[in-house]
Amino acid sequence: MALSGDPHFKKLVEWHKANSSKLVLRQLFEADKDRFQKFSLTVNTDHGDILLDYSKNLVTEEVMKMLMELAKSRGVESARERMFSGEKINFTEVRLFLSMFFPLSCAYIFILWMFMHLCKRSLEKPYSNCYSEIVRSGEWKGYTGKAITDVVNIGIGGSDLGPLMVTEALKPYSKGGPRVWFVSNIDGTHIAKTLAELKPDTTLFIIASKTFTTQETITNAETAKEWFLHAANDVSAICLSYVTESNSFLLFSCFQWVGGRYSLWSAIGLSIALHIGFDNFESLLAGAHWMDNHFHTAPLEKNMPVLLAMLGIWYINCYGCETHALLPYDQYMHRFAAYFQQGDMESNGKYITKKGARVDYSTGPIVWGEPGTNGQHAFYQLIHQGTRMIPCDFLIPVQTQHPVRNGLHHKILLANFLAQTEALMKGKTAEEARKELQAAGLSGDALEKLLPHKVFEGNRPTNSIMFTKLNPFTLGAIIAMYEHKIFVQGIVWDINSYDQWGVELGKQLAKKIEPELESDAPVTSHDSSTNGLINFIKKHRA
Repeated sequence: MALSGDPHFKKLVEWHKANSSKLVLRQLFEADKDRFQKFSLTVNTDHGDILLDYSKNLVTEEVMKMLMELAKSRGVESARERMFSGEKINFTEVRLFLSMFFPLSCAYIFILWMFMHLCKRSLEKPYSNCYSEIVRSGEWKGYTGKAITDVVNIGIGGSDLGPLMVTEALKPYSKGGPRVWFVSNIDGTHIAKTLAELKPDTTLFIIASKTFTTQETITNAETAKEWFLHAANDVSAICLSYVTESNSFLLFSCFQWVGGRYSLWSAIGLSIALHIGFDNFESLLAGAHWMDNHFHTAPLEKNMPVLLAMLGIWYINCYGCETHALLPYDQYMHRFAAYFQQGDMESNGKYITKKGARVDYSTGPIVWGEPGTNGQHAFYQLIHQGTRMIPCDFLIPVQTQHPVRNGLHHKILLANFLAQTEALMKGKTAEEARKELQAAGLSGDALEKLLPHKVFEGNRPTNSIMFTKLNPFTLGAIIAMYEHKIFVQGIVWDINSYDQWGVELGKQLAKKIEPELESDAPVTSHDSSTNGLINFIKKHRA
């Protein structure tokens, strides 16, 4: 059944139409001093607590009950069981979806025999036989016998965004490891600027791909190979397996049932293990495993991914919100929003239901964001006083990795984090603004002219996600939390969250256009706009 035909959804929509004007956050907090306790959830792990405060949302206990009833009606619980039992839920590509079994595996390995020599199939410490530790220790040599100092991951999409985000987020845990670089864009500038920083005899290249048919990845890999051979002048210096001691290129893929945007847990995460060490990579997997268990076993009303998902449904399908902001107040998480742009928008950016019908309701939101106070000085103006409602997730660690000036920087960061969610909830009334202006010495026409610009309507919804410290375990748990949120929303919308056919059309057309760019002859085979653009290129290129 399509979402629009579900009686539980109809009930929710009708309630919203009749009562949404009564949902004023200031009043809700004033009327219920226990609102935070009722609308927050803390989970305790051995690596620190994680708190989800959703009390600053436009919800009541009745609304949350209806949302949970809708989740049950849409089959979230049964779909959850099917996923964890390994059914073929990616039916349009006739694939299993088993990404969650990477962190669920009791051995926490990358997967099966293909990678057992890359990451030792064991939890026994030390990890001296692990490929990542052989490189990190200096035992693995470049072609001149020098230790590896730099690793370049060549991939795109899920073979780039996940490892890039995680290695940035976990930089404090990279001591003793090689520097990592990421090349994804087909624009030659990306690889040219990267190679300019490197030395061929101390650089290891990882070519990461599911199929080895991705044009960007193969082209960048070939360019890296040319650069390498120009210095080494010996093709035998390149080894594409783990057999020899002099290995400058590693090519590997992951299984087809691993969705690219969920593949950082797989062999695609090798660059992560190389950078932070296998023990920390194992902790990342363990955090995801913990959140998997929480999602799998916790009742819906006490389930972090489900709560986030259903709140998103409330805003997207009842309030008509089109975007969702991810706002991490931690500089190490500066690529977090970019990672989940792909994770969410590639998964749920669909207008066809599982049965092939066109939806008559909104699906995946536009996901965006920037870290910390940088965003405050960029786009928060629109969130506070713009014409659109933009639900926001604010994320912050209580403890900082860098207590600069006796923790002053982090205290200011925490204060800003807290102030923003409070300001978005409360706003500032005309009366409050008037008193402020009068206290500042304004009166008469000057006050009245400025007054409307100083008013904040407030009532802007936010989630606050706080955690003790950003460590590998906690990061793994948070990533898995958002992955499961995406899964739940896909079930509610009755769409397949695991294919990405929308990525393919542009690739197909690009392959047709590329040979047309070789000659200077005018092109007439496309629409007038595309013909005009191609011919402009031909006229103006060097």
